[in-house]
Amino acid sequence: MTRLLRRRSVFAVLAVVAVGVVYAAASQLGHQAAAAAAPGKPGRAAVESAAFGCAAPGSTGATAGGLAIMANPGKAPQGSAVVTRVDGSSAGKPVRTVSRSGLQNVVKVTAAPAVKGDQKLQAGAASVPTSVVRGGVLVQATGSMAQGLEVEQTGPSGLVTAPCTEPGTDFWFVGPGVATAGNVELYLLNPSGQPADAQVLALTDAGPVLGSPDTGIVVPPHTELVQSLAGYLKSSRVISLHISATLGQLVANVRESKRNGQAGVWLPPAQPPATKVVIPGMTAAPGSRVLYVAVPGSDNAQVKVTAVTSRGSYQPTGGTDIDLPSNSAAQVQLPSLAGVAGAVEVSANVPVTAAMMVSGGAAGAPGAIAGSSAAVQEQGVIADVPHGPAGTAELVLSAPGNAASVRIVTGTTSLTVGGQPGQVVSIPAGHTVEQVLSPPKGSRDRWFSVVITPLAGSGPVYAGRVIRSGGSVQSIMAVPSSLTWVPLVRARDSLLTVLP
Repeated sequence: MTRLLRRRSVFAVLAVVAVGVVYAAASQLGHQAAAAAAPGKPGRAAVESAAFGCAAPGSTGATAGGLAIMANPGKAPQGSAVVTRVDGSSAGKPVRTVSRSGLQNVVKVTAAPAVKGDQKLQAGAASVPTSVVRGGVLVQATGSMAQGLEVEQTGPSGLVTAPCTEPGTDFWFVGPGVATAGNVELYLLNPSGQPADAQVLALTDAGPVLGSPDTGIVVPPHTELVQSLAGYLKSSRVISLHISATLGQLVANVRESKRNGQAGVWLPPAQPPATKVVIPGMTAAPGSRVLYVAVPGSDNAQVKVTAVTSRGSYQPTGGTDIDLPSNSAAQVQLPSLAGVAGAVEVSANVPVTAAMMVSGGAAGAPGAIAGSSAAVQEQGVIADVPHGPAGTAELVLSAPGNAASVRIVTGTTSLTVGGQPGQVVSIPAGHTVEQVLSPPKGSRDRWFSVVITPLAGSGPVYAGRVIRSGGSVQSIMAVPSSLTWVPLVRARDSLLTVLP
């Protein structure tokens, strides 16, 4: 027994020594790798491929339409963007291939064949009725078409209706409930060849409503499902939907309309809950201003609203001392912000997410809804902007922190954005600047694209695009970051660096 204990002690010492040697090696390798990747700054890798899912360009009726595709690459080999239908088949029927980077690409998507009777699906484990829907498309890009890529869904009139979305595992939406909207539809698109499993959790002004977190929705490969949530949300004034994929990746979209057959509005995606979120793109148009806030945690929230306007930053009337219960969503009326352009910063003692509705919107929409978003990094790309009888657009640029400056360049289907001097716009610290968007001089195109680039030394800038048509605000959409590179995470002093 004594010999056995001694042997175990020796083995223990040797194990400790071995671990120390491995740890030292990991530390050395980690530092060398970090230095080789990026001396003096975090490493970067060029974007080589990208994918976007779009819910309904190939549908019929009010949601039918097409695509606007714009890529503003860095240094990348020639590439292409292939548009295919999401129709349940492994390959997908091709719609169009485009390879003109730096130029606006407008793609017409004809109506997809209707779902056959034997392909219709009723909910299995899902807690609401679910069916297969046609009209979704997938855009897969490589090389120069993958870098700085933005894809947008357009409606029958050509106006953009929603940004297309990269496949992911976590999505948040906040907006008015069924008491205002009438219909609430959730679209789940699976772009891959493997089944995906989704969980949907809903919060309303009355608390959680859609069951336990283990309730799953299986989305078959290369298929798009739609769920009608009105029956479960019928008494709600405010809703917050959290869609997470526990298996595979998905593209999630939410559409609200007052009646069937109307275009309604695609809810903009909201930022994941945080103690501070920013909603850009508040227009100076008159009308109501309703803030929707979701508190998904188990602690009550103390919320403060800050308006970042052309006159500076301040707390608007009704924007302070807002106490909201946990695990719920609430609405806050902010009438003092009517006619005021800017961004709304929502801060709280616990993580929250938010959106805002202003008067207007497409036919059947409860209003024009703006979602919370991140600041523009590297560049923001807008694929589709109207000009002339189709409508007008403006850019609302806000700098909640330090002063910011951006360069704005426009292009068309025949005039590239590359090499143009553009226009430099400066935004004072804590202020907002509005900028009317116009096509390049001499252009007669009805549609054009825009690239917004923060300049060196600029503070964080939040950008929102406001589209007007027929004398009213049609939509408000945050300008996303369209990157040509992605950051590489530095290796750390950890056994996980070298162990499998």
